[in-house]
Formats: sequence, structure tokens, C-alpha cells
Amino acid sequence: MIFQEPQSCLDPSERIGRQLMQNIPAWTYKGRWWQRIGWRKRRAIELLHRVGIKDHKDAMRSFPYELTDGECQKVMIAIALANQPRLLIADEPTNAMEPTTQAQIFRLLTRLNQNSNTTILLISHDLQMLSQWADKINVLYCGQTVETAPSKDLVATPHHPYTQALIRAIPDFGSAMPHKSRLNTMPGAIPLLEQLPIGCRLGPRCPYAQRECIETPRLTGAKNHLYACHFPLNMEKE
Repeated sequence: MIFQEPQSCLDPSERIGRQLMQNIPAWTYKGRWWQRIGWRKRRAIELLHRVGIKDHKDAMRSFPYELTDGECQKVMIAIALANQPRLLIADEPTNAMEPTTQAQIFRLLTRLNQNSNTTILLISHDLQMLSQWADKINVLYCGQTVETAPSKDLVATPHHPYTQALIRAIPDFGSAMPHKSRLNTMPGAIPLLEQLPIGCRLGPRCPYAQRECIETPRLTGAKNHLYACHFPLNMEKE
């Protein structure tokens, strides 16, 4: 798993090389028994090169605070890859990073997905970013899956009001925006987890809510585009 805020996930008192070697499991060694000496260090160097850190000597003798956020996140990805996972969960991997660093991390994850046959579950609140990098998007609200579809389909024809609200909340900097114009937002606030509404959890905030919404909607729709709404939107475009 790749966590957000990599600086706080790495041990500040240990050098990067030692932390990386400690996370390489013994079962990943495939060579002869007499070749085991130094294999963890060789494997650590290989992992650093794989995630785009070319100067492995400087990186391995550095402490986490001596590296940038982007470099620390690459180290976290290298640690996650040490177990040779088939599923990699990335929780906000580019949180509070610069756009150029974000692009580097996502290009790295895309390369791992394509070349290493690794499935990546990317958790994020940035729908615009997800639509550019993810193949399929699953939208959740208060723990309920409200819509799931291929990225292009979901952005082009959202069927759930919450998905539509997320898309409308993305600022359009390509067109002229009036001075001090307000962003599109949904009315109300997210409910507390101990006071969730019955039925559709978006009901109290949804502008399309009706009496039927007191019943929990089930996921329905086509095989590749599912939604949980009694009154889905944009159905005429199907």
C-alpha cells in the first residue's frame, strides 16, 4: 500500500537504504544460496532504479527529511513493490504535491500498471485527475457506492446526482469566469457517520429527491455503467 504524506510514513531516524532493505522479504530471493550475500542491497538498488531514482547511492545514505516529497513517495512505492504485489493500493499518493511532481508519480504508477501487470486501486477526491489517469472510476458517498463506470463514460454521462455535482464543481479555467464567481456546490453538509440518513444517503442534499428515496437504491444499469439512484440522470443519452 502507498500512503499519503510519505515523510510521516518513513522512519526519520533510519537511512533510506536500511529502511528499504528491511522491507524486502526473504522469499523474493530467487538465486543460489551462496549468492545471498548482499542480495538485499542489490535488490534495493534495482527497486530505486525502477521507480525513477537514478542516483541510488545518494538516496540510500539519505534520511527522509533530506529528500523531497516526490522522492520520498518514490521510495514508498519502491517499498510497496518489494513484496511483488499483484494489487497496489494508493491512498492520495500525490497529496499536497506540485503539479509536476504529481505528473511524475502518476506516470510511474501507469508504467507499473502496464509493464508489471500490477492492478492499482487509486483513492482520491480529485475527480479531474482520476478521469485522466484511471481506466474505471468508482464514486462513493458516505460509504455507499453510488456510481461505477469507465472514466470517459462517467464524466460524459453521469447518472447519479452526486457524480454530476462533483463534475460541476471542477472549475473551468478555460472560459471567462466572472469576478468573485462562486464554485458549484451541493446544498447541505455531509452527515455524521453515527447519524446517516435512511435510504439513499444523498437524499437530504439531493435536488432530485422524492419519496421513493427513503428506500436504499441498488446498483443497476448496464454491465459497464452501474448507478444507485431511483431517478438517474442523462438516461436519454444512453
